[in-house]
Amino acid sequence: SVCLFVFFSSRSGAKLIAPLGCLVSRQKHTLPDLPYDYGALEPHINAEIMQLHHSKHHATYVNNLNVTEEKYKEALAKGDVTAQVSLQPALKFNGGGHINHTIFWTNLSPNGGGEPKGELMEAIKRDFGSFANFKEKLTAISVGVQGSGWGWLGYNKEQGRLQIAACANQDPLQGTTGLIPLLGIDVWEHAYYLQYKNVRPDYLKAIWNVINWENVSSRYAACKK
Repeated sequence: SVCLFVFFSSRSGAKLIAPLGCLVSRQKHTLPDLPYDYGALEPHINAEIMQLHHSKHHATYVNNLNVTEEKYKEALAKGDVTAQVSLQPALKFNGGGHINHTIFWTNLSPNGGGEPKGELMEAIKRDFGSFANFKEKLTAISVGVQGSGWGWLGYNKEQGRLQIAACANQDPLQGTTGLIPLLGIDVWEHAYYLQYKNVRPDYLKAIWNVINWENVSSRYAACKK
C-alpha cells in the first residue's frame, strides 16, 4: 500500500514524516506448525483433542484475525473511527486467541514435565517459596477461571518478579495486564473436554506432565534482557 508523506524542513535538515494511521503492507497471519505430532502428548492430552484444538480452533482465530484486520485497514483508510472502535473486540478476541495458542503449543512437549532448572527455578523459589507452592497456586487460579480463559505465569518487568494471573476468554496476557507471558494453561473446554469431560482439575493435574520447562526458561531469559 502507498503512504503520503509530509515533507518539512528545519535547521537540522529536511525530513519525511509518515502521518499517523499510515497503512503499511502486512503479511497475513498463518497457523504455526506444531513442533510435535498430534498424538505426542498422550496419554496426558489425546490426539483427537490436539488435532481439533490446533487445526480447527486455532485456525479459526487466525482466519478471523485476518478478516478483522482487513476490515480495520478499510476503516483506517476511510477515517471511520466508529468502525475502528467496533472492530476492537474482534481484534482482541481473535488476536488474543492466536497469540495465546502460539505460546501454548511451545509451552508443551512430549519430553516435558518434572521441574525447571537454573535461573527460572531460583526465581520460582524466590517469588513463590517453592516449586510445589507455585504449582499449587497456578493450578488453583486455572481451576478457578469462570467459564473460559487461561491461567498464566508471567514476568512483571517493572518489579522484576514472576507473577500468576488469570485471563478471561482469549484476553492476551501482555496486552491486558502488562505481564510478559512465560507459561499459559488453556482452560477452555475445547482444550480438555473430549478426554476429561467436565473435570477440569484432572486435566490440570495431567498437563504438568507435558510442560516444556526449557521453553518457559528461554522465555524467562529473553524477557530479562
